[in-house]
Amino acid sequence: MKRYVLIAVAMVLGVATLLAQQHKTLREWGFPTGIFQTGPYNAITDVPGVTVGHVTLIEDDSVRTGVTAIVPHQGNIFRNKVPAAIYVGNGFGKLAGVTQVRELGNIETPVILTNTLSVAAGIEGVTRYTLMQPGNEGVGSVNAVVGETNDGRLNDIRGMHITPQMVIDAINNSHGGPVEQGCVGAGTGTICFGFKGGIGTSSRVLPESLGGYTVGVLVQTNYGGILEIDGVQVGQRLHKHDFIDHVRKTENVDGSCMMVVITDAPLDSRNLERVAKRAMMGMAKTGGIASNGSGDYVIAMSVAPGNLISDKAKKISSTVLANSEMSPIFAATIEATAEALWNSLFMASEMTGRGGHHVDALPVEQVLKMLRVRN
Repeated sequence: MKRYVLIAVAMVLGVATLLAQQHKTLREWGFPTGIFQTGPYNAITDVPGVTVGHVTLIEDDSVRTGVTAIVPHQGNIFRNKVPAAIYVGNGFGKLAGVTQVRELGNIETPVILTNTLSVAAGIEGVTRYTLMQPGNEGVGSVNAVVGETNDGRLNDIRGMHITPQMVIDAINNSHGGPVEQGCVGAGTGTICFGFKGGIGTSSRVLPESLGGYTVGVLVQTNYGGILEIDGVQVGQRLHKHDFIDHVRKTENVDGSCMMVVITDAPLDSRNLERVAKRAMMGMAKTGGIASNGSGDYVIAMSVAPGNLISDKAKKISSTVLANSEMSPIFAATIEATAEALWNSLFMASEMTGRGGHHVDALPVEQVLKMLRVRN
């Protein structure tokens, strides 16, 4: 039995309603974290113009994978490039396009997330999408940005089931508004802290006195460590965390995490790299340790309309925030990243996949009890 699910505009309200009956985010359970307010959707799509699309591929008892596309603005991205930076927390991974982003300080395609052995399909899909855009008829080089985590415990990753057309579909069906989280898209087969991981998202809106800017984060979680939720040592109390093999049983310390940060604050590539570093601090708040075998990457972009980079311009003029104005954005990034990572756990469901491997969902009721006792 095969399910190939497009999370599209026409489906999003029904899907979001169905999932809302089954899962709640940490905030929806009554535990808001941080000092800043979220946007209306508490999602990366709270940043104006940003859209997200998923393709979820579930086939028989062995295929549990997918694609997630993050589209930073609704124009021709190749012709109006986005200021960007990439920070590598730990480089055991395959992030296509990283060197050109570092060299030129911009991104010219939607960002694609998928599984480790489907990066090539991601590159082909986003490249074909770019070449098909009106105005790109003469384009002969595209720097596709494609990130990954390894879902091979639950997914038949060697089967390389993701196709370039699935990538194009995820982009074409991307939408604003609520973003489906948990076992969806690139998070379909991922594992986090020994529990079912997936896609998570969150946002922060700064007060007008601090600029009024929005910071949105979307994550693909497949990493390990010692789980903490809002300061509570959840992993230790559940006796489920990395290195516990010295006491009880073996858990896998390695894994990966992809983090995408988008803001409408006017930032250049240099300060976007500083923002990206703070996302790793958000990961640390969850108990992630960026282990030896973990590919932990942050892609940061600014979609401030006046600072998009026209490929036809001979001179670039932009207005960017001063260094002294960055601290609130740093704090918002840390808050939104941590909450997005926690949301990926709260919104995920238990799953059985390749070889009968089973991964439990986060025991939400037990965790909520811990949080209530602490409070």
